Amino acid sequence: MMHTVIIGVGGVGGFFGGKIAHSGQKVTLVARGKHLEAIQSNGLQVKSIDGDFKVHPYRATQSIDEVEKADLILICTKSWQVTEAATLIKPLLHKDTVVLPLQNGADNAAKVASILPKTQVIGGLCKIYSKIEEPGVISHFGFRPELIFGELDKQITPRIQKVKEVFDKAGFTNTISKDIHVAIWSKFMFIATVSGLGALTRATIGEMYENTYTREMLRQTATEIYRVAIAKNVAVPNTIVEQIMHMISQQPYNATASTQRDIIQGRPSELENFNGFIVTEGKRLGIETPINSFTYSCLQPMEAKARNLSDSK
Repeated sequence: MMHTVIIGVGGVGGFFGGKIAHSGQKVTLVARGKHLEAIQSNGLQVKSIDGDFKVHPYRATQSIDEVEKADLILICTKSWQVTEAATLIKPLLHKDTVVLPLQNGADNAAKVASILPKTQVIGGLCKIYSKIEEPGVISHFGFRPELIFGELDKQITPRIQKVKEVFDKAGFTNTISKDIHVAIWSKFMFIATVSGLGALTRATIGEMYENTYTREMLRQTATEIYRVAIAKNVAVPNTIVEQIMHMISQQPYNATASTQRDIIQGRPSELENFNGFIVTEGKRLGIETPINSFTYSCLQPMEAKARNLSDSK
């Protein structure tokens, strides 16, 4: 039986890891704090619009030393924690272990592949609105959950089919992408577009789309990201900005992005990996990114303050 290890048991890791464990597969959850204690005592509870369930995984621990070698590792931390997570899991790898980072952002697979053997890393993303409701409890409150993944060289390999078997047995929608880079950048464009402006305006996705001025800022943000993607030779279609705007229009009116919520609540966020990444790559590639630069510059002082407070705890 495949052994799946989940690094980070928040909204994403808790839901998908919980589903895999609930299907009778061998799953180890690596978590910490009161959340871990609750899982160890009472199991992992998932409240879902697709049906609630509770599961006791094979193991839940904070210590990597207690984790057996893994066949599949899902890294479900925040994007700024990816490098640390990749270093942490080195002892869990055997020669055929597959590592799948599932963060929002465009360069997570590259970060993991800079630390672990590139041949063992695949790319992926997920579509879900979920969060930790309280210790030991995951709330899935929006989107039909979907996981999209694929080989970085775009091949359909036997091992990618094995990963699909794990997800199929778990019973959630999953798709092998023919070009995972395009899929990752498409989601990144959506999430980076709504997150920064949402944090800046304190408005919901519906409110931003409804307002003429902020809707145009959303469009310009996405257009800048598109230009950076093209410069990086990612084969995103030339209709992608319109697709993203349509996707934004279809979101629940009161929806907000997790990064937006983090910034508003004074927590460290993925700002650097979203708008900050586009600003940095834009400068490197000679592409102007005025809206992303404005958004990033306005939010950066709050981000620095949140990180200083977090580091001092």
